[in-house]
Amino acid sequence: MRIVGLTGGISSGKSTVSNLFKANDIPVVDADLVARDVLKKGTGGWKKVVATFGEDILLANGEVDRPKLGQTVFSDPDKRQLLNRLLAPYISTGIFMEILKLWIKGFKVIVLDVPLLFEAKMDKWTKPIIVVWVDPEIQLQRLMARDRTSEEDAKNRINAQMPLDIKRTKADIVIDNNGSLDDLNEQFRKVLSQVTMPLTWTEFWLSRQGAFSALVSVIVGVVICRKVL
Repeated sequence: MRIVGLTGGISSGKSTVSNLFKANDIPVVDADLVARDVLKKGTGGWKKVVATFGEDILLANGEVDRPKLGQTVFSDPDKRQLLNRLLAPYISTGIFMEILKLWIKGFKVIVLDVPLLFEAKMDKWTKPIIVVWVDPEIQLQRLMARDRTSEEDAKNRINAQMPLDIKRTKADIVIDNNGSLDDLNEQFRKVLSQVTMPLTWTEFWLSRQGAFSALVSVIVGVVICRKVL
């Protein structure tokens, strides 16, 4: 199995690229969706967060008020790191289970969409790594327009993540999203052809088909040995 890492920054266009993969029948494991699940009322992650940040972050129905929690942690690096530490085990487990499900189904190529791919050290699981990059000033303007937020709030949210220029240096593939949607689509087509190339031998043996082939080889070997003995 080939696990493609996909990351970027807020308002970089990563979600657009993720949706393009889905539209081309490449399954995507979305860390943001997993994170939403681990914060649902009554889950282990929910209990940890409520115990740490208090019931003031809850809505009337008991669910976490995500925008309120976000405002709390984006403006305070220590609280943000604390939240990441609390949820990291639950998110990692959730991602692993989603990957396992896709492995069992026999998918050869999947995309792991993680905003904090490098920060969470999940880049070690993925190859190649795709970074959706955009100029910082364009990123700021897009975020302010998208969320109708102030420049200060937008900068706080952007600064809460690793700078895109640093992520860019760690990438195997960089998608430059400073241009139009047509430009992005053209780049994506080239990237799609790269990530769907035939699996390497290592990737093949890590796939379900490879594991099945290895199992068959072992069984045949055992049968032959029994006959010889």
